[in-house]
Amino acid sequence: MDRDRDAPPYGPSDEENSTRPDVDSSDAHGHEADRPEPAPAPGERPAAPHDLAGGPGDGPAAAATGDRWTPPVNRNLIYNNEEKWRIGREFLTRYTGTEPEAFQKQIVLTNFAYYLERFQALAGDAEVTRGSAMSAAHSERLGVSIIDFSIGSPVAALIIEVLATADPKATLFLGICGGLHRSLVVGDFVLPTAAIRDDGASRHFMPPQVPALPTFKIQKFVSQIVVEHDLDYRTGVVHTTDYRFWEFDEAFKRRLYDERALAIDMETATLFSVGFASKVPIGALLLVSDLPLRRDGIKTRASARAVFRDHTDVHIEMGIRAMSEIAERGESIRHYRW
Repeated sequence: MDRDRDAPPYGPSDEENSTRPDVDSSDAHGHEADRPEPAPAPGERPAAPHDLAGGPGDGPAAAATGDRWTPPVNRNLIYNNEEKWRIGREFLTRYTGTEPEAFQKQIVLTNFAYYLERFQALAGDAEVTRGSAMSAAHSERLGVSIIDFSIGSPVAALIIEVLATADPKATLFLGICGGLHRSLVVGDFVLPTAAIRDDGASRHFMPPQVPALPTFKIQKFVSQIVVEHDLDYRTGVVHTTDYRFWEFDEAFKRRLYDERALAIDMETATLFSVGFASKVPIGALLLVSDLPLRRDGIKTRASARAVFRDHTDVHIEMGIRAMSEIAERGESIRHYRW
């Protein structure tokens, strides 16, 4: 088969799939199986001849060269734009206080300073950096870095996009969420299978019809780690919104009931969508911190303290262990070539 002439523009052909058992058909976005690629030099963008993700702001729908269809190049995507890549490196350094090359290849994202403190205690060798807006810590022993990036969709989009310049192997978001399903209780783990994009940031990176999905192999690996430690988790769809104080909006709550989402948060869909657009493998393990659809279920200062006292240590330990063991086992996360 002449791949240049006959292969479809997205993903492998039927013929290739039938002869390549290493293709994991359950991958959310159906990319081609990995082939060895030369590692870029420090600070150099990965090779990206075409934008396969598309997105708002694209030019003409396609360009034809002979009988071969060529996708348009989206210059808003960081790996397609040399100047944006260079400035993104500066953003990452300025906001976190860490040069891209100083990050470990496994990265944990969090919203809370306590998680950073707990990481330092568990690592024993963590080097802490503070930038203009975020803090980070790095453990060579664990092979893991952690970033406290604050809260909300816009800053989540920013950090996951500029993290592309650090070329992480795996990224895990350890966030908290409100439990919507009646079976959930405070302290439960939620491993999202998808997220509803009710945010404002992800639309600048992916068309609205594209679902927000995690990197499958990260979720699979995290689930194995949780089960190995005799803990349980729930899977389902998370509603991500940039509407923080929605608990008294009856129309909004009716929408949540109609969607049957398992939980609600402010970052997951953004991280999944922008991570996919920016070629950053990303998963999430969420902790249920309150039950906002129940009477007296909205989080208060006292209940938030109780959550941190009773549940967050296990949450951060599971996340760090998962990322550390990915490093130790040499687990291949990017099963498909972008």
